[in-house]
Amino acid sequence: MGSTYGKIFKIATFGESHGVGIGVVIEGCPAGVTFDSDFIQSELTRRKPGQSRITTQRKEADEFEVLSGVFEGKTTGTPIAMVIRNEDQRSKDYSHIAAQFRPSHADYTYQVKYGNRDYRGGGRSSARETAARVAAGALAKLMLAELGVSIQAYVSQVGAMKLEKSYQELDLSETENNAVRCPDPEMAQQMFDYIDSIRKQGDSIGGVVNCVVKGTPAGWGEPVFDKLHAELGKAMLSINAVKGFEYGSGFDGVLLPGSQHNDAFYTDENGNVHTRTNHSGGIQGGISNGEDIYFRTAFKPVATIMQDQESVDQFGNVAIVQGKGRHDPCVVPRAVPIVEAMTALVLADFYLRNRSAKL
Repeated sequence: MGSTYGKIFKIATFGESHGVGIGVVIEGCPAGVTFDSDFIQSELTRRKPGQSRITTQRKEADEFEVLSGVFEGKTTGTPIAMVIRNEDQRSKDYSHIAAQFRPSHADYTYQVKYGNRDYRGGGRSSARETAARVAAGALAKLMLAELGVSIQAYVSQVGAMKLEKSYQELDLSETENNAVRCPDPEMAQQMFDYIDSIRKQGDSIGGVVNCVVKGTPAGWGEPVFDKLHAELGKAMLSINAVKGFEYGSGFDGVLLPGSQHNDAFYTDENGNVHTRTNHSGGIQGGISNGEDIYFRTAFKPVATIMQDQESVDQFGNVAIVQGKGRHDPCVVPRAVPIVEAMTALVLADFYLRNRSAKL
């Protein structure tokens, strides 16, 4: 159950970091959606390792193969299977920690839950699994684009370095023009230099990814337990290293009295209902209201660092974990397409749920 997501647009991912490969099976995608292989590959390329010196140097092309569900460039309405072969595993980099529990990793909890674990890069708990989500999310993006829905994420914070501008003040087309994926070029360079200095120290740092969704019609979402923002929160918190999620005004909303925080409605010249402000983040009562959906996702510092750390092994003995292998000093630059992918999967599912409710 832990490897599936969605009610109608459903995905199931499979594979391990150092296994033969990883992949995804998608069920519920309607027939006739244009399957743009170049776009899906470009999304995987945004996430893949080895992009710059501030990302892991593992070399993976992350080229995908379609096994089923697509014919003559269109989805057929049957299950779609995609696989990405692993090419650059270095399992020997993990032999020294085969019996050790790495601090802040899933080693201990997997051992307790399952009685065994794949110590090579964390196996199933590795962030490499997210490549399968990006492949599925790219297809969801293609479907949503046909409905006029666009999703744009970007890095807004690295450590204490925070971009204070709102998304409305930024040129989000600048996001992909630098290795950090921050749309402010000056701040992006400062963040890059900081991450690089952290890397040279053998350490890691966390950050924040903001996401903006435009074009979502009013009415997507469910009341009570399946609220749209609740599902977005679940989707973001399912991503490796995520420690926090807030949407709309978030925690800063507590600073305002209700008279300032309330989003007043008005009708435009075309008779469409809008709000004059958007502290609600495009969602009210768990259902989209037609305004921009925006949220922030916080990522912890990468747990693997190139420094010795005290721990214990699976026999209860004191152990010193030595950092080896190839790891990101800061995960947020590569997390941007993952955040977008999970957002697309949530919205695609709610679109189909909303459509089926009206049949």
